[in-house]
Amino acid sequence: MPKMKTHRGAAKRFKVTGTGKIVKNSSFRRHKLEKKSSKRKRQLRVALVVSDADAKRVHELLPYK
Repeated sequence: MPKMKTHRGAAKRFKVTGTGKIVKNSSFRRHKLEKKSSKRKRQLRVALVVSDADAKRVHELLPYK
């Protein structure tokens, strides 16, 4: 059986922690930042752990992570 290919789009967006959790960057940080509060923009800098339901799908896209 041939090797599975990693989904390159997913590989750029998700990272796997040492314990196997999948982490993603927050969205809504690209434009229209002047109307967002400083607190909101600061909180959006933090990476988030992906939910269990989505993590299952991401694991299929990243077979070797």
